[in-house]
Amino acid sequence: MILSVSRRTDIPSFYSEWFFNRIKEGFLYVRNPMNPQQVSRIALSPEVVDCIVFWTKNPEPMLERLDELKAYQYYFQFTLTSYGRDIEANVPHKRECMIPIFQRLSDKIGMEKMVWRYDPILLTNKYTIEYHCRAFEQIANALNGYTKRCVISFVDSYSKIQKSMQTVNARLLAEDEMRLLAKVFAQIARDNGMEIATCAEQIDLSEYGIGHSSCIDKRMIEEIIGSPITVKKDKNQRVECGCVESIDVGTYNTCRNGCRYCYANYSMESVMANAKRYDVDSPILCGMVHDEDRITVRKIQSFRKE
Repeated sequence: MILSVSRRTDIPSFYSEWFFNRIKEGFLYVRNPMNPQQVSRIALSPEVVDCIVFWTKNPEPMLERLDELKAYQYYFQFTLTSYGRDIEANVPHKRECMIPIFQRLSDKIGMEKMVWRYDPILLTNKYTIEYHCRAFEQIANALNGYTKRCVISFVDSYSKIQKSMQTVNARLLAEDEMRLLAKVFAQIARDNGMEIATCAEQIDLSEYGIGHSSCIDKRMIEEIIGSPITVKKDKNQRVECGCVESIDVGTYNTCRNGCRYCYANYSMESVMANAKRYDVDSPILCGMVHDEDRITVRKIQSFRKE
């Protein structure tokens, strides 16, 4: 099993104590977002968890507790953009805080377990093509020697984020703008010893040396765990997504980063209401199990080849 922690919320930043408690207990519950009364019990034994994939904008709360994960293999997808608080309202200052945290985490776990995500890319009067080129180079220079992988993507027009995007006059990129950025980014990445790829994008940027990547990446997982795995593409993701099967342990409408482009939250009001339900000792994130819930023990097995 591959554990996704999490597409739905930033667990390392806001809920890491809950996750460490679940690791100690050896199981957790996940509520089905499409069928809320359906709850799965997920075993967390190192024998069945092949790899944990962490998604975060700020893993600092985990830095001094990583020894508690010594029985597991894992890697971090660390989103580090150039946006200010007008776009990412609650993410600490990038140059003063987040770049040093990225470097500290890399020093602790190794650069092979670090993925730098510069995404999603959007444009405003402030965040222009020229701005992104300058900012990407500055961050890439700072992360040289701390990661070998960079992933980019371009913002999508989800209906639920349109109003939020309009408040900052953000817009999508035209194809020629994508290609211009790709050409510049690819050279910067190469200059800093990084492999660069896109995430869930239809556009072919191979002429610039940019391939298609996956967040739950089979090749990367095999490299980290030192073993081939037999796993299928995740059928629950978009066609363009190359991720393999995983179990996500997060809860929608709980991420407090406040990003304008976020598809995982309906509103900050719903986020704050759910965050009030956070209990580090609960088996389920930002909630509790009710009498009417149907709890199913999920069949879990390792994907490692014998």
